[in-house]
Amino acid sequence: MSSLPAPLSLYSLRNLVKEFDGPGEKVRVLQGINLDIQEGESAAVVGASGSGKSTLLHIMGTLAEPGSGEIYFRGTDMRALDADTKARLRNESIGFVFQFHHLLPEFTTLENVAMQAVIGGEPMEAALEKAAEMLELVDLADRAHFNVGLLSGGERQRAAIARAVVRKPAVLLADEPTGNLDEKNGMLVADLLMRLNADRGMSMVVVTHNPELAGRMARRFELKSGDLYEQSR
Repeated sequence: MSSLPAPLSLYSLRNLVKEFDGPGEKVRVLQGINLDIQEGESAAVVGASGSGKSTLLHIMGTLAEPGSGEIYFRGTDMRALDADTKARLRNESIGFVFQFHHLLPEFTTLENVAMQAVIGGEPMEAALEKAAEMLELVDLADRAHFNVGLLSGGERQRAAIARAVVRKPAVLLADEPTGNLDEKNGMLVADLLMRLNADRGMSMVVVTHNPELAGRMARRFELKSGDLYEQSR
């Protein structure tokens, strides 16, 4: 009796290398990274500032190219995709949250959240309906028609998360999502991320200096001297 094939990883990184031009010689920030992330997993990447954490996240999101190595997303060779296909993949399957919320000040909270769906080609009415659902999820329904300039820092970050997940992506890539928040708002954002993972099965890779947030992820990695080490729990 033949066995079933092993399920594909959400991400498979093999011998990933990234270098930048330095004064006189190249600086290698990723030394040949190998990493598998499964569907529904949550993972934190910690390390010193400048260690390459954000670079790794940007490569996983197709916002940057590695110098060499392989990166697969659900079995697809991401390095072989053209620019348009990568943009479509980002819009449909990968959500991004950054330390700075990057909301557009001329639009309401609802319009900002709907933007990702509109860019993906969804009709405005459907996009606004999905945006309203996401604002309920992040407890911002009462701020839907506020200009984002009237939101607090924590509310803006939750709105940014709602925008990132409005198309229900397979994975959320978060770069220091609590970095600009006080302890209370940082906890609210951490709680929200964990709900997305537990209740919606959304995979998550979070770059953070926040030990409490890192400790809530199922797996924790440290990026040090260009190498990635998984830390035991």
